Amino acid sequence: MHVLAEANLRLDANAVDYALLGFYFLLVLGIGYLSRRQVSTSLDFFLSGRSLPAWVTGLAFIAANLGAIEVMGMSANGAQYGMPTAHYFWIGAVPAMLFLGIVMMPFYYGSKVRSVPEFMLRRFGKPAHLVNGISFALAQILIAGANLFLLASVVNLLLGWPIWVSILLAAAIVLTYTALGGLSAAIYNEVLQFFVIVAALLPLTIVGLYKVGGWQGLAEAISEGPGGSQQLNAWPGSQLTGFTSNFLSVLGLVFGLGFVLSFGYWTTNFVEVQRAMASKSMSAARRTPIIGAFPKLLMPFIVIVPGMIAGVTVTELLGENKAALMRGQAADSGATFNDALLLLMRDLLPNGMLGIAIAGLLASFMAGMAANLSSFNTVFTYDIWQAYLRKDREDEYYLGIGRVVTAAATVLAIGTAFIASTYSNLMDYLQQLFSFFNAPLFATFILGMFWKRMTPTAGWAGLVTGTAAAVSVFLLAETGAWDLPGQGAAFVGAGAAFVVDIAVSVAVTYVSRPKPQAQLVGLVYSLTPKESLRHSTTGEDAGWYRRPGLLAGIALAITVVLNIIF
Repeated sequence: MHVLAEANLRLDANAVDYALLGFYFLLVLGIGYLSRRQVSTSLDFFLSGRSLPAWVTGLAFIAANLGAIEVMGMSANGAQYGMPTAHYFWIGAVPAMLFLGIVMMPFYYGSKVRSVPEFMLRRFGKPAHLVNGISFALAQILIAGANLFLLASVVNLLLGWPIWVSILLAAAIVLTYTALGGLSAAIYNEVLQFFVIVAALLPLTIVGLYKVGGWQGLAEAISEGPGGSQQLNAWPGSQLTGFTSNFLSVLGLVFGLGFVLSFGYWTTNFVEVQRAMASKSMSAARRTPIIGAFPKLLMPFIVIVPGMIAGVTVTELLGENKAALMRGQAADSGATFNDALLLLMRDLLPNGMLGIAIAGLLASFMAGMAANLSSFNTVFTYDIWQAYLRKDREDEYYLGIGRVVTAAATVLAIGTAFIASTYSNLMDYLQQLFSFFNAPLFATFILGMFWKRMTPTAGWAGLVTGTAAAVSVFLLAETGAWDLPGQGAAFVGAGAAFVVDIAVSVAVTYVSRPKPQAQLVGLVYSLTPKESLRHSTTGEDAGWYRRPGLLAGIALAITVVLNIIF
């Protein structure tokens, strides 16, 4: 990355751009400061006192996921693989988000748990809870590091500062507003960041398409490139999965990405669930992920399409460098696919617009990292510190610990940022992490929720063996024993984790003792009274446009149409 600071890759920002950036940072810190005045208890700090309306939590739900990795990683994927990247949205997100809103959210919100590991504690007991708490905390630190590394890359391109200085500065800003105002500060900033990101990326798509002669011009340029016309259609997506067989590629996308990775991420990832838990009612909590699904459907047009445009217009990603880049190596210029969006901004946007675009990018990184920090501090404080190390202290004590843990997490993220810097396409790195942490958790979760016989021992045994299966696939792919290019290793690893977890859980269940049924009410679907899963339809929750089922049906229909068109 040090090469990027050389003059030819520097973003040519001027005083107007810097003024806009300065204003944006003041706004972000101001929101953190104002949110602090609402924080008097640990519930306020970690779950916003459960008081936010659905549209706020819905936009925050998407913004928390619209981190650096989403924006830069998906545009890197767009430049490298083209339109099949849209699967991460249409197959790999929306169906799972709707499932979360309709089926899972009533459980989370109704059982009043404060985190996903807390649900594991009540359902399976301490060993599964501890395994899940530690693996979740580790995942958040690794992902926060990836966000931080990308944030530092932008500051490096903008100011030419060394990566390590940029990392420290970026970490300090996110730490300040998350430690001040807790989840409310993170959520209100995420809503602001959502609008800033859209304002930054929409003009880039429009100007880029104009430059290449519209969609037709882009299609011709891509068809003539090394990726060929395959990159214009979402299916079968074999370049993305790395499978030569179209059937295996579609199976990998539908089962590995669309089911295991996506449901594992959206339904058990506390970063997302925490936003819905901050809603003011069960109905608002259910609508949160469903409202988020609508902007999610349109995201490919402002994240993937600019990547595709960069792939055919940015000089550093073209020509002789293309062959090296297809193999994922850095080109002679030092540019990698991760830089696609930055280089497109450099080429297309005038000053002023450039300032807004850079603010949008920084916003996305900070949204992602703040989401990681706010969920890490909740899980660490409640699920590890309070549960195993310091029980029954007064509320102020845990509030103080939450702030200290936020600072410690930031320091750890600075360390993991350097692991992320070794990948030329960060999406590869991220999907690997999800196959380790989310896929086995989803298997344990879904089995425990719908099968009352499943035992506490099966809970932790399944988690541990599932994670081990995903790590084994990763090691086989890394050592070259199994040739899985693209993101195939992550899809296969996720599938393996899911299948092994289920198999081990079932086997262990039949040789161990289940919990008494009375202890499973509210935690297992068949034992929970249906009334407690219903939401109100009066007052602020009245009106057909607030019905979760109807909204989910509309979102699903749009998803099907988009898959047919592309």
